Amino acid sequence: MVSPSQRSGLGRLAAAVREVVLVVAVALVVSLVVKTFLLQAFFIPSGSMEQTLDVGDRIVVSKLTPGPFDLHRGDVVVFSDPGNWLPPAPQPDRGALAGALTFVGLLPQDSDEHLVKRIVGLPGDHVVCCDASGRLTVNDQPVDETAYLAQGVAPSEEAFDVTVPAGALWVMGDNRSDSADSREHHDAPFVPVDDVVGRVRAVVWPLPHWAWLETPSALEEVSGS
Repeated sequence: MVSPSQRSGLGRLAAAVREVVLVVAVALVVSLVVKTFLLQAFFIPSGSMEQTLDVGDRIVVSKLTPGPFDLHRGDVVVFSDPGNWLPPAPQPDRGALAGALTFVGLLPQDSDEHLVKRIVGLPGDHVVCCDASGRLTVNDQPVDETAYLAQGVAPSEEAFDVTVPAGALWVMGDNRSDSADSREHHDAPFVPVDDVVGRVRAVVWPLPHWAWLETPSALEEVSGS
């Protein structure tokens, strides 16, 4: 027979359990809403964006760009594979719990279906590499890329002359000698704006790499075509 004091204790325990379940449920819903509409975490699997982003970095992406905020030249963005840019790869088995936490945004998204690059050309831009001084030009204006390219790295070893179509972007990795970007995918070099997940705002892990990513003025100040 359960005494009144035992019933009271069981009641308090049940109330505490219900409160914990409610708090966890609310936290998961909030996290899912944040991931869907505001922020999403990703990790960097390759060196195509060095020196800006290193392998293993955890980044936070703002999903308000594009949307309430416009994309700009120089923004670092995460986008869905626009069409066979990524080689087929086996899907890692992260387990049910890890998969659920990733779905609601509590773990960073795997990058097996996404890429991260820097916007060099917006719709209508004329992007050329290189001029007589070995510089990238956008709308006939030379761009100083020293803010994000490693010292001594050429803007591109491959010459190109493109005009970005409406609704699309020309993107390049900062590690130009090791980046499979718009230059390499001749059949589909442009990234539809609709495929952009968001703009990379910060590196949040590991702590020594913490950084807030600003848009470099060299590209942002280029005049439209």
